Amino acid sequence: MSSLTGPTNPFQPSFNHPPKPQPDKQNRTIITNNNVKPTRNLNPSELKQREARERKQETNKKVASKKAISIILRREATKEVIEKKKGGSKRLLPRTVLEALHERITALRWESALKRFITFHGKPQYLTKSHRGYPSQVFELLREQLWYRPNTGIYIKLIVMLGKCKQPVKAQLLFQEMIDDGCDVNSETYTALLSAYSRSGYFNEAFSILELMKKTPYCQPDVFTYSILLKSCLHVQDFEKAKSVLSDMASQGIKPNTITYNTLIDAYGKAKRFTEMESILVEMLRQRDCEPDVWTMNSTLRAFGGSGQIEMMENCYDKFQSSGINPNIKTFNILLDSYGKTGNYEKMSSVMEYMQKYHFSWTLVTYNIVIDAFGRAGDLKQMEFLFRLMQSERIKPNCVTLCSLIKAYGQAGKLEKIESILHYIENSDMTLDIVFFNSLVDAFGMMGCLAEMKGVLEMMEKKGCKPDKITYRTMIKAYSINGMSNQAKELLNVLASLKKH
Repeated sequence: MSSLTGPTNPFQPSFNHPPKPQPDKQNRTIITNNNVKPTRNLNPSELKQREARERKQETNKKVASKKAISIILRREATKEVIEKKKGGSKRLLPRTVLEALHERITALRWESALKRFITFHGKPQYLTKSHRGYPSQVFELLREQLWYRPNTGIYIKLIVMLGKCKQPVKAQLLFQEMIDDGCDVNSETYTALLSAYSRSGYFNEAFSILELMKKTPYCQPDVFTYSILLKSCLHVQDFEKAKSVLSDMASQGIKPNTITYNTLIDAYGKAKRFTEMESILVEMLRQRDCEPDVWTMNSTLRAFGGSGQIEMMENCYDKFQSSGINPNIKTFNILLDSYGKTGNYEKMSSVMEYMQKYHFSWTLVTYNIVIDAFGRAGDLKQMEFLFRLMQSERIKPNCVTLCSLIKAYGQAGKLEKIESILHYIENSDMTLDIVFFNSLVDAFGMMGCLAEMKGVLEMMEKKGCKPDKITYRTMIKAYSINGMSNQAKELLNVLASLKKH
């Protein structure tokens, strides 16, 4: 089995950190000497003044300390109210409440951030005290505060969050509530609502909002509105609809910007429509006020590298660099992934050495790429070294990391290694997904460990994860190879019932 070329241990444990400059002893001594204040004898009057200043400073420190403790206690009390979902308090600290709301918005926890409406028989209803079991929401807590004033920016963030969570109807209700609260409606608020519908595939509603924006004063759609709608169309690979968006954009006299072009290049590249992608890139380069950036470069490299066109990818990389665009960590991740999947391990090692030399800190994605490459190459020693290094750098592995390890161990027939991974998971707070369990089923099936493979179903049940068609097909294949036709037939019946539903 092939192995990656290059040194056995190409990285020192601290390769993620640049060398620290040593302080100049001579300069340090000079600075120290400059700070030395010559002592002199003080008369009684000066001595009293100094003592008075020192007493005042000490008093001020105590007062400041008490104030700090008071603020900390109030913040902790506010957090307790928020976490325990207690209502009634209208004098909570603004900063703590806003931080709690921001935290939930960032994490897309829309139910704890905002769940003002519930549904009975398909109709939205206001949440009342009688509806027990539903959490008191941070946004509602915010609105109860005496210092609160309706803010358009907060509503926009909440609407965008609901859009990302595929909750367009709730976004519409919140939009109406924003209007009822007397907030100004502008292009940004309409764009947020349009985004909520388009992300969920409700294009008729999204285009209706677009037409409404055109007719509403001071709410005209801009390049960001069209770029968001365009991205949603391209996400479902509806290229005809995307062309109509571009046509409508041109009729409004709105020119595409770098984000618009990058969205098109990325979508055409992922769809392997290289002719259209290159024509968009050429059109972009002709624009005087629209220059390509590192996102343009990364989308182009990903398109060619992901399809195995390594030479074209390298040519594009050189051209982008010669035009003054510097690579970032995502660029190197794309190069590593492209070289690793095409078995070009020597160039992959060169990229790794370049990153080490110029102090590019590795991310979780970087580690996942190289661990997967070493695992597919059968170099388990280097794969395990990188896994340990990842942990020493305090980068937490995810399901993608573990899937790569399990797949490599399954191919190598290392049952004890897979068991060690399962033991590692038991001692962690990691959330497992269906992809992980399917990888585990496949690994046990490859090794002929059918009892362990069947045990994965019990593990899935405990974790609240339901098997899918891939799970059953993998198990059927393993049973068939090992001559266990009865078990294979049973699962075929289960699979047939899944297809009906």
